[in-house]
Amino acid sequence: MTKGYIATLLIFPLISLILNPTSAQPASAPGPAGPRNVTAILEKGGQFTTLLRLMKSTQEIDQINNQLNNSNSGVTIFAPTDNAFNSLPAGTLNSLTDQQKVSLLQFHVIPNYLSTANFQTVSNPLRTQAGNSANGEFPLNVTAAGQQVNISTGVVNATVDNAVYSDGQLAVYQVNQVLLPQSIFAAHSPAAAPAPAEAKKDKSKPTSESPASSDDVDTTSNSATGPAIDQGMRVALVGLFCLFAWGFL
Repeated sequence: MTKGYIATLLIFPLISLILNPTSAQPASAPGPAGPRNVTAILEKGGQFTTLLRLMKSTQEIDQINNQLNNSNSGVTIFAPTDNAFNSLPAGTLNSLTDQQKVSLLQFHVIPNYLSTANFQTVSNPLRTQAGNSANGEFPLNVTAAGQQVNISTGVVNATVDNAVYSDGQLAVYQVNQVLLPQSIFAAHSPAAAPAPAEAKKDKSKPTSESPASSDDVDTTSNSATGPAIDQGMRVALVGLFCLFAWGFL
């Protein structure tokens, strides 16, 4: 009896272990999520070649990835398409200094995650990675009406076309215009050249075509007829004298 009882106690746990092998194993903890790669996300979008090139040349892409993977606040990126960059006036990007290119890209990055629902309640102006959001610097205002989200910089007005990527930590939104900050594009607009002053005519000097005065004409006339009158009177006096002398004789 004792041996049978002991055998029974050993058999039942063994049968239970065979029928439910997972019950004896501790649940494995989920592995850490892999680092987000903004470059891969934009490349997959297929229409952000110019934006990616600028981000890589200025190393702004590294700053975004570092902040994204070492911060709990998240990142929001407004991504202009290649068509948006192509619509800029010729030479716009080439005219910028390296620091201005960095500021331009930072102006498209919000240092916290914003969902589409957050656009309904955000406080304007938004602060971007470019820094000061005061008027004349880097103000960015977002307004939402229904499903449409509009962005104003004081230089351009843009629209959010769609969400390229969103996971609660990173949000990438496609925009139809390059967001031009006031600090770079408004303050340095060329001033209109003043109109040339109209040349004033010097009225004190007569022109070469002005007609001669009547005094000049009269003086010329008198100088021409004066000698002729005197000569005629002399001839008449001589004639009278000769007649008088002839009658006396």
